[in-house]
Amino acid sequence: MRSHATDMLKTLWATMRQGKIELLESAELPEGVMLLVTVLPDDKAQFWMDAIKTSLDPVWDNTDDDVYARLLLTL
Repeated sequence: MRSHATDMLKTLWATMRQGKIELLESAELPEGVMLLVTVLPDDKAQFWMDAIKTSLDPVWDNTDDDVYARLLLTL
C-alpha cells in the first residue's frame, strides 16, 4: 500500500442497512478505495470516553504536573 504526504484520514459516519454500509453524508470516494470500518458499541458515550482515555492519560496522569498541585496547597 502506497501512502503520499498529501493523503489524510477522513472519518465518515455510516449505518448498516440490509447488509450494506450506507454513508450518512455524501462523499466522493474513488472506486476501489480501501476503507477501515469501526463498529461502534450501542453505548457511544462510553466508547468515546474509553477512546479518549488513552490519549488523555499521558497528559493528565504525569508527575511533571505535581509541582502545580504542591503550589495550590500553599495558597
